[in-house]
Amino acid sequence: MLGQRQNERPEQMNILQIASLLIVLAGAFGAINYLFLKLPSAIGILVVAFVASLAVLGLDALIPTLTIAEEVRAVVLELHFSDALLEGMLGLLLFAGALHVKISDLREQWKVVFLMATLGVALSTLIVGTGFSWITGMPFLVALVFGALISPTDPVAVLGVLREANLQKTLETKIAGESLFNDGVGYVVYLVLVGLAFPVMAGHGHGDESHSGGGFADAAQLFFQEAVGGAVLGIVLGWLVFRVMRLIDDYPLEVLLTLGLAFGGYELAVALHVSAPIMAVTAGLLIGDVGAKHGMSVETRAYVDAFWKLVDEILNAVLFLMIGFEVFAVAFDVDSVIAGVAAIGLALVARLAAVSVPVLLLKPFRAFSRGVIPIMTWGGLKGGISVALALSLPESEWKATILTATYIVVLFSIIVQGLTVTRVAERAGREPELMLPRVGLEPAPRLADTRRRDRIIPRRPAGPLEM
Repeated sequence: MLGQRQNERPEQMNILQIASLLIVLAGAFGAINYLFLKLPSAIGILVVAFVASLAVLGLDALIPTLTIAEEVRAVVLELHFSDALLEGMLGLLLFAGALHVKISDLREQWKVVFLMATLGVALSTLIVGTGFSWITGMPFLVALVFGALISPTDPVAVLGVLREANLQKTLETKIAGESLFNDGVGYVVYLVLVGLAFPVMAGHGHGDESHSGGGFADAAQLFFQEAVGGAVLGIVLGWLVFRVMRLIDDYPLEVLLTLGLAFGGYELAVALHVSAPIMAVTAGLLIGDVGAKHGMSVETRAYVDAFWKLVDEILNAVLFLMIGFEVFAVAFDVDSVIAGVAAIGLALVARLAAVSVPVLLLKPFRAFSRGVIPIMTWGGLKGGISVALALSLPESEWKATILTATYIVVLFSIIVQGLTVTRVAERAGREPELMLPRVGLEPAPRLADTRRRDRIIPRRPAGPLEM
């Protein structure tokens, strides 16, 4: 009986087993990359995972009796990539990314960031949707859904590569700020278009019937509810946590409060049917800027910064590992692969329009340095969020085509664009500013200098009226 029990294998892995497997593989593949490939860490882990996946598929094709690919595919499907990212990792990753973007930097460039995150996403969605519908014969509204999920730049991928690209601090901040906000806007646009294209089964993979379609009036109402509601909720929750942190000088507790804000705020946004990504971004911006300056001691600020940097690095590694393994969940047929290759060109043309139109609109009023358009076009990476949204689509005859095309675009974006963005920056103009005022064109301090200066600011004592 004991021997029989030992031979039994559980049908499904529990959450601890899944987390253990992902952490072990991320560490092992990260070590392989560090010792041999020497690529940027996140990209290296993705490349090793993708090559390992192809090796398993190739071995299974040579020796079909092994059925290794089927077993690995079953494990990959158990990971539920879409739910793991959209309901778990995304809130932490967006909060961590926003935590290190300063509101003062965004305030200087808010016009270009706003236009790229709104007009840019709309233009890109329309260009990709129109082109993809023409290439595949897909219904226009369904093709627009693909345009919406592939148009936003993924802040997780962008921030991961920017850390390795050694671009100028101001350019890093603006690309990161734009990616954080256009991700949230793109997610809302995706929900609206899913509601219009799939009116019966609409939702975003979480069983939410409140997002079902019902015409353009309902779509506009949904957009306002999601976008504005998410921003307001993030500001309110961030301000409340900031006020509590002003009363406390205990860094473990304050780190715990920021973690609770990221986790709890994200789930509360989902429950209230407002944009959870936008909530995470606005709360992270408030805590990372106002909270760090006026609500944390020097010691607390250092610990919060180190904690969230570590969380960001670990989750980035796991996310890129999962992207590499998602090849097992994608059906590669000839038509879908051709559509995916064509989608790469569409995505690049759409990204060029999303960057150049806002820049040209603002050029009469502001001075832009040379190289802004090519660097921001090539540096606008797609990532795991696009794959997760494609996986969460309602079942239809076009879902497999959209998923395959999305995966191909994301792989090209992260591997090819991510590894060459520094070369593009060098050729287009070494480390240019995104936008320069017409007077006083002084270079901004590097990120390390900014953080070092921030850490010597003592806690401002709270007055009696602020307690």
